[in-house]
This record gives sequence, C-alpha cells and structure tokens, in this order.
Amino acid sequence: MPEAPLPSVLVVDDNHDNADIVRQYLEAKGYPVSVAYSGEEALSLFESVRPSIVLLDVMMPGRDGWEVCRLMKQHPSHGRGVRVIMVTALDQWDDKRQALQTGADDYVTKPIDLPRLVRTVERNAAALQGAA
Repeated sequence: MPEAPLPSVLVVDDNHDNADIVRQYLEAKGYPVSVAYSGEEALSLFESVRPSIVLLDVMMPGRDGWEVCRLMKQHPSHGRGVRVIMVTALDQWDDKRQALQTGADDYVTKPIDLPRLVRTVERNAAALQGAA
C-alpha cells in the first residue's frame, strides 16, 4: 500500500526570514508548503489552498494569530479538518491556554527549534490521519 502523501502546510509569519526558513525546512522533509506573511493573506490562502496544517505566528500586525486561528476553525467546510499550530515567542501558561481556547491544536515556541517543529507537524499529521 503506498504511503499517503504528506499533508499540505500553510506557514504564516510576518517575518519573511522566519517564514522562509520554516518553508525550506519543511519542503526538504517533503511537505507541500504555502506561505502567508499576514493574517489577511493567511485567510485568503486558507480558502484557496485548503491546507491540512497551519503554522500560525501569534504576533502579527493587523489580524493577529489568535483571530486568524478562530476564523479558520469556524470555517463552515474546512474548519474541522485543519490542525492549527500556534507559533509564539510567548511561553507563558496563559498564552498556551489562550491558544487552546481559540481552537489551536498545538503550539511551538520561538526561537523555532526546527527538528522539534517537524516533530510537532508530524504529530499533527498523524492526528489528521487518525481522524480521517
């Protein structure tokens, strides 16, 4: 039986360097990756690309990660099937609780540890396959 293709990932970060490093690392692991540099762009790509996993920066100008996560999770057709991983420099318990309350499925802290990030993506990919 052939292995299922890796789920598509949407990387959202207003810092272009961070977004590009994460994109390159995930692509090297075989993931199809899209990148958005703002909350608005993320919501637009979410609609067109329908990613399975979203790596979502919290601190962004305009729509922040909390709002984007909430809107993605409330999406009528795609909200239940997406895993949202919040990416935050905020390592406080309140932020972790807020991430889960806004519907996030997981989180990673900055500065990003790329091997740990990939393990988090893999864990969420496995959860998607378990739910499918």
